Amino acid sequence: MRNSFLRSCWGATLFFFILLARSKADDRNPFANDPKAAKAGEYEFRINCALCHGLGARGGGRGPDLTRAQKKHTHSDAEMFQVISNGLPGTAMPANGTNGQGVGMTDEEIWQIITYIRSVEVKAPAKPIGNVAHGKELFYGDANCSLCHMIDGKGGRLGPDLTGVGGSRTGESIIDSVRNPSRRLAWGLTEATKEFPQEYETVTVVTADGKEIKGVALNEDNFSVQMMDSNEQIYLLEKDKLRSFKKSRESMMPVFSADVLSDKDLDDIVAYLVGLGVK
Repeated sequence: MRNSFLRSCWGATLFFFILLARSKADDRNPFANDPKAAKAGEYEFRINCALCHGLGARGGGRGPDLTRAQKKHTHSDAEMFQVISNGLPGTAMPANGTNGQGVGMTDEEIWQIITYIRSVEVKAPAKPIGNVAHGKELFYGDANCSLCHMIDGKGGRLGPDLTGVGGSRTGESIIDSVRNPSRRLAWGLTEATKEFPQEYETVTVVTADGKEIKGVALNEDNFSVQMMDSNEQIYLLEKDKLRSFKKSRESMMPVFSADVLSDKDLDDIVAYLVGLGVK
């Protein structure tokens, strides 16, 4: 009896250590620094991730720039594996296989994607291109950015929420959006603060009594449109009762030329926004 009991205890202990070793092994990337795995991961990334994170992992309208050494939600490969597998509640990051892209990835393919991301990662964080404190002052002050854009619940609602823009857009693309706001309007941009994916195209309607309303569509179907004008007044309109209904891929955001907003001031604002992405 005693020998049988000892064998049972020994077996249980051995099984525990096997599980512990396997758990620790599962936290390590088996393809770390493997060029072939990185190449395979690039292919998987393009199928499953590039829609949000952009080709080259440099960020898109929805997902952050993954080439940065300092990331907002993950630090280790194991944490990145969990985020890719399970998604991030409250964000646009879906769980593996639920985003309509690809057909779902195996654990091996996820590790290959992580290997690819590490291979394109910039090892040293870029230095701010401007004065962060002055950029914040401009954002909420003379540049009037906060009239239309919100950060952490503070600001306007007409334009995209910029709370996480520093993690999803490069400084260059933010500058381009300010100087040329109609060049790249978001196609179905998903934001944590908004119920529906939004396209920031301009909608102009004329009501039955001749009133013209210009703004952005918040939600639309075949029969109605919900829109917000520049004063943040919201309208719910039935399309068959409108005199006219027009949509344009021209942004409501004005063009901020260098005469209106200097390069130095814009650099300061971008430095402030980019800094938000790594907090």
